[in-house]
Amino acid sequence: MYQIEKETVIGEVMINAPFTQPLFQAIGMHCMGCAMASGETVEEACAVHGVDPDLFVEKVNEFIAAQG
Repeated sequence: MYQIEKETVIGEVMINAPFTQPLFQAIGMHCMGCAMASGETVEEACAVHGVDPDLFVEKVNEFIAAQG
């Protein structure tokens, strides 16, 4: 099963688990396909958007696991 970490690049998440995009958008990350997202880690994006990266990673991984 695919899981993300704080060091995971957002572009990789969008390739491996594109169905998680609404979770990223819900915290203000609206440019999932932009050049910045392709090289930005989840932790870096969380810092920019004022989100706790540990809690966000946990939430995303729970969502991925629930998809089966």
